Amino acid sequence: MKVKFDTFGSMANNAFLIVDESTNCSALIDCPEYSDKMVKLIGDTELKYIILTHGHFDHILGVKEVCDKYGCKVYISKEDAPMLQSGKLSLGAFCGFSQNSVSDYETVSDGDEIVLGALKIKALATPGHTKGGMCYICGDYLFTGDTLFCESYGRVDFPGGDLGELTASVKKLKELDGDFKVMTGHEELSTLEHERRYNPMMRAL
Repeated sequence: MKVKFDTFGSMANNAFLIVDESTNCSALIDCPEYSDKMVKLIGDTELKYIILTHGHFDHILGVKEVCDKYGCKVYISKEDAPMLQSGKLSLGAFCGFSQNSVSDYETVSDGDEIVLGALKIKALATPGHTKGGMCYICGDYLFTGDTLFCESYGRVDFPGGDLGELTASVKKLKELDGDFKVMTGHEELSTLEHERRYNPMMRAL
């Protein structure tokens, strides 16, 4: 297993490529844009999936074009799926971004596993930043989108945000067994043990 990442766009979004080295199949966690930089991240791997942590525009703007190029499947929660077809719901329309509608996708729920070659990517429902926020575990990596950041946590002042739900989601992550490399949707990466010690929300729980 190999994980590559790069940062994209004006919102400084992190996108991650999980690669099963035994098959060279890959999955992209979030897709902020379609660009030469994104094509370089995907490289010569066989892209099977785009797996979305949530539906805000800065995490999905490249989905349509990347799918058209690679013929990959898209996974998103049922609650956030309407954002793939609406710039208003994804908030892109309010920030000056045009969005190509995506209608071909599959929904993912808490506990589902997506098989990538010899790897399994497990979905964890973590609402709060959005109604359908998801985190994903693969090996010792935890992909947290905008639910959990390094020593911080996601905003709840957008439509669908809920502090109570986010608090429960962060508690769910805190109580995972063992340590994980925390791959955040923005800014610097972390580890779960570091967040247990220094994240203000986790410390308060």
